Amino acid sequence: MTKWTAKDIPSQAGRTAVVTGTGGLGYEDALGLARAGARVIIAGRSPQKGAEAVRRIKQAVPGADVRFGLVDLGNLASITRFADELARDLPSLDILINNAGVMTPPERKTTSDGFELQLGTNYLGHFALTGRLLPLLKRGNQPRVVSLGSVAARSGAIDFDDLQAERGYRAMNVYSQSKLACVIFAIELDRRSQAAGWGIKSIAAHPGVSRTELIPNQAGSLSASGLIRRFMPFLFQPVWQGALPTLYAATDPGAVSGASYGPDRLGGTRGYPTLEKAPERATNPATAAKLWKISEELTGVTFA
Repeated sequence: MTKWTAKDIPSQAGRTAVVTGTGGLGYEDALGLARAGARVIIAGRSPQKGAEAVRRIKQAVPGADVRFGLVDLGNLASITRFADELARDLPSLDILINNAGVMTPPERKTTSDGFELQLGTNYLGHFALTGRLLPLLKRGNQPRVVSLGSVAARSGAIDFDDLQAERGYRAMNVYSQSKLACVIFAIELDRRSQAAGWGIKSIAAHPGVSRTELIPNQAGSLSASGLIRRFMPFLFQPVWQGALPTLYAATDPGAVSGASYGPDRLGGTRGYPTLEKAPERATNPATAAKLWKISEELTGVTFA
């Protein structure tokens, strides 16, 4: 896996992928898959940003089979509509990359369904999306689901007594919780796939510290993290490099189901893809089972 790059992606011809997120890491994921010959659906809530991402990919990869799909991960009804559309259009799905996210809005906000925004978008929305797409994934060719964690997941904890941060909102703590939940989900989905014989590889990945617009767009350009992003860019690796652990997990034959991948240097903040140890809190089966049950109750989505 030494210095693995997008050039090492094996042919994805004949495979269909859904990537959530129209910019930053999502764009780089979609671009890498399109270059490898996959049919790619970029899923997001902005038709304008989606159209621009599609235009750029087709410009970079003439003949690319790429299109935009409208979905708002903060809206369960939108997720159901999107999944229903795919079920009508596709016989199967081979790759799902749960990438889109919200990071540290300074004040507590909620989704249209009343969930705290970061937990609702980063985790519950992707939990529901994966569950709705499960029938298509089961029919896929060696299907994979890659869920995006973060270096912040290492310091995260699932606060079952205040999961929605209704009694106290600390933006970074809530973000870390949402990303830890994504890693827990990736590992638990693998357990359930193996137990039920679904044949789905479920893998966690994270981009290290990458130069995306996630911090300026959510925390604000004048926040501490936004100012660091603006005036100390050398601390951040390029977005294309941050996307590599995800692309490795989604495509490489050597990627291990139930594992976690991130950059290989400076404590996992930058570098090339490597297998890493998932946060200890993400590997507890009892915590995972409890979070899964609550997630089913909140979203109304079960993985039957």
